[in-house]
Amino acid sequence: MLSYNGINFNSSDGHTIGVEVELQILNSNTLEMAPGAPLFLKAFALNPHIKEELLDSILEINTQICRNIHETREDLRTTLTDILNFADEHDYSILSMGTHPFSNWKDQQVAANPRYDDLISRMQWPLRKLLITGVHVHIGVDSGEKAIAVTNGLTRYIPHLIALSANSPFHDGELTGLASTRNKIFEGLPTSGLPQNLRNYSEFQKFMLTLKKAHSIESIREVWWDVRPHPGFGTVEIRVMDSMSKLEDIVRLAAYCQCLVAGISSHYDNGTQLPLLDNWVLLENKWRAIRYGLEAEIITDDGSLKPIKTVISNTVERLMPIAEKLECQHEMQNILLNLEQEIPAYSRQIELYQENPDFKGILKEFVNMFKTSVLQ
Repeated sequence: MLSYNGINFNSSDGHTIGVEVELQILNSNTLEMAPGAPLFLKAFALNPHIKEELLDSILEINTQICRNIHETREDLRTTLTDILNFADEHDYSILSMGTHPFSNWKDQQVAANPRYDDLISRMQWPLRKLLITGVHVHIGVDSGEKAIAVTNGLTRYIPHLIALSANSPFHDGELTGLASTRNKIFEGLPTSGLPQNLRNYSEFQKFMLTLKKAHSIESIREVWWDVRPHPGFGTVEIRVMDSMSKLEDIVRLAAYCQCLVAGISSHYDNGTQLPLLDNWVLLENKWRAIRYGLEAEIITDDGSLKPIKTVISNTVERLMPIAEKLECQHEMQNILLNLEQEIPAYSRQIELYQENPDFKGILKEFVNMFKTSVLQ
């Protein structure tokens, strides 16, 4: 929200949670992405948690402001159940995945919204080819200054969140070699990627107001950093996750985000902070997570390499006292269990394709996986 003096930050009381999930709408017969969003939006016109996206083949589902992870789970389940039942009634399927394996951006229909027309006019090809879907998590903080400190502190954890959510190894009919192709596509936008390393909230305001004055952006919502302060909501928004194919995976990553923000906030309140990694290390570690997912090795503070699974496990263990206070220790423990026991989503897609090089087989399994995870 802009004021005469700058950008007001609407303080949040406690580390509240808000989750946004972008979903692909598929034709149930062909499994191609289908322009069904207008039908859903008309049917759910009175529901403020079902929203339009850039393309008519994508829907955004968001929660209300949740006090804890248990509210978050039930909020998502309620809305997603309505969406899945409506899809069944109208011969659509719902896919939660970072990219569609074979649908092409050229075949998609842009939503009838002047804002999107303006964005495409300014950004052209990088925006028009944005056939991707992700999960965004908002965690409440109580000041703009803290939001900047938390944003800076979260940058070292971006590879964790990419690796844990990676779910897009295919794009435009080919195996890309990346665990999270979605992240690499999104980096093509001029205001995406790692956040600027800003010293305080005053610098954040200066940065945003300069871009607005220069007509580089029309709204601060058009700065799509991997992690960004969201002054209007009074949150820090984490935006690097692919859309995940199980409700519980979405919930666990939201819990991880909440614990990370709470931990960094405690450092801020106590006048301490974790050392910030050099920017080139952040870039390299992000790339490794995009490329290799949970098989990545990343650069640590002392310059040595460690398996990202080990680094994530150590981080989760350190956060457990915070998780207990936030009542999400069960979700955090399950992150540890899944690291050892579950096949990552991107690996499962590749495994299915190697067994039978037919993308429809992958889509059928992942559509059913998401549906089952919500309705069970």
